[in-house]
Amino acid sequence: MSRIAPIPTRTPSSSTLRKSRSRLLAGVFTLALAGGTVGAFVLPEIITPAQAQLTTNQPAGTFSFADIVEKVSPAVVSVKVKKAEDKVASNDEEGMGGQNVPPQIERFMRRFGFGPGGPGGPDMGPRRGPGPRGGVVGQGSGFFISADGFAVTNNHVIDGASEVDLTTTDGKSYTAKVIGTDPRTDVALLKVDGKSDFPWVKLAAKAPRVGDWVVAVGNPFGLGGTVTAGIVSARGRDIGSGPYDDFIQIDAPINRGNSGGPTFGLDGEVIGVNTAIVSPSGGNVGIAFAIPSETVSEVIEALRSGGEVARGYVGVQIQPVSDEVAEALELKSAEGALIAQVQPGTPGEKAGLKPGDVVTQIDGETVKDSREMSREIARKKPGTVVKLSVLRDGKSMTIPVTLEQLPTDVASADKAKANQGEEDGKGIPRLGLSLAPAKGVAGAGDIGVVVTEVDPSGPGAERGIKEGDVILDVGGKPVMTPADVRDGLATARKDNRKAVLMRIKSEQGTRFVAISLGDQKG
Repeated sequence: MSRIAPIPTRTPSSSTLRKSRSRLLAGVFTLALAGGTVGAFVLPEIITPAQAQLTTNQPAGTFSFADIVEKVSPAVVSVKVKKAEDKVASNDEEGMGGQNVPPQIERFMRRFGFGPGGPGGPDMGPRRGPGPRGGVVGQGSGFFISADGFAVTNNHVIDGASEVDLTTTDGKSYTAKVIGTDPRTDVALLKVDGKSDFPWVKLAAKAPRVGDWVVAVGNPFGLGGTVTAGIVSARGRDIGSGPYDDFIQIDAPINRGNSGGPTFGLDGEVIGVNTAIVSPSGGNVGIAFAIPSETVSEVIEALRSGGEVARGYVGVQIQPVSDEVAEALELKSAEGALIAQVQPGTPGEKAGLKPGDVVTQIDGETVKDSREMSREIARKKPGTVVKLSVLRDGKSMTIPVTLEQLPTDVASADKAKANQGEEDGKGIPRLGLSLAPAKGVAGAGDIGVVVTEVDPSGPGAERGIKEGDVILDVGGKPVMTPADVRDGLATARKDNRKAVLMRIKSEQGTRFVAISLGDQKG
């Protein structure tokens, strides 16, 4: 099973360096993480970035990355962070080994069985040591994006820091202040005051192609100025870290301490910020992830102008349109975003969106899936009016929605799991489910039908339905008793439908589950 963890930080003492070299030789490591949104950060025209163009029309056997490395390395820094002991202790109590792990990455790690109670007990904490006045010292990577001292790194590298210091390749150190952070994307903007001639690099405006050469520069294991090379392996990777996942996958070796460092294209521009690796052993295996530069650019622009990122918000829970869902809704293709729940009092409810609507376009642009809808809405500013093209009951309509600002703490879905209550003897064995009215089950509420037992080999279990889930409606009609569920299935079969949608509330939120009517045995 793959292993994922944040790139921790290291104490820059000689003893630590010796230990890091030993660990390097032993090959026992874990790795980095992050996230992002999208846009273009415009740098002052009067400043010329450290341009570097690697000529590839060299004689066979003389290809080298030396020219580009010489140009860009001065802009890359080691990020040293001092943290209070109580902050680290607090993180330890959360079971993450003291590592500042973004919530979305922690969910990703737990999804693969790592973290507290997970198999293998991976070391996800930073290598740390006592700093001045009892502080804790950790290290990551970063890079200057302007001559006047603005720099980029990961939020998890500097989260909870009492002091942040940047060390350049020539050994000079500068104290930086945190201008702003975006925990949702794990991007942070720093600033060093007092100088206006820092070497800097530009964030690329053009996305790299799969197969392009890339060069990563950073501070793995506290060994500043380390250079590795590889290619872009894939784009648009979703590693389950959050709704805005759109990572670049690269095969350049990335390890502990590379977090927040840049990956360059052959023109010397930053195509991504190194963030995470997947590893079955804890060591690099050539699968690393970087936040695209276009994503970082918009976040940085927002942080620089206002100190925070304001994202658009509709207020709906959405899910992908699977083949089964498309069949149940009689759609031509499994594309779009299916609205599973509309939160009360939100822009979506005010605009008239309903559960079961399938969003196919935003302002005339096709929505391929739910991830794309999340990213596109997040890119819009609060107050923007977007036109959502939706399919409802087989009919197409356009619904204008005035976006609001995404709340800092979006209300979570109802997580009160229904306790198993007394069955009324009216289960539906053909789906492998036993049901009871929610009103008769303690803690289940007054609406819907509770799943009290699931046959692990039945069709319901195959669709991810679990004990305690609450069925809210079947085929678009609310249900209050097991008989209502039966009637909904029977009506769909009578109408010669191949599948029917059941809207289900669970610990993870509200979603639609497509049940093929061919699954019913009897």
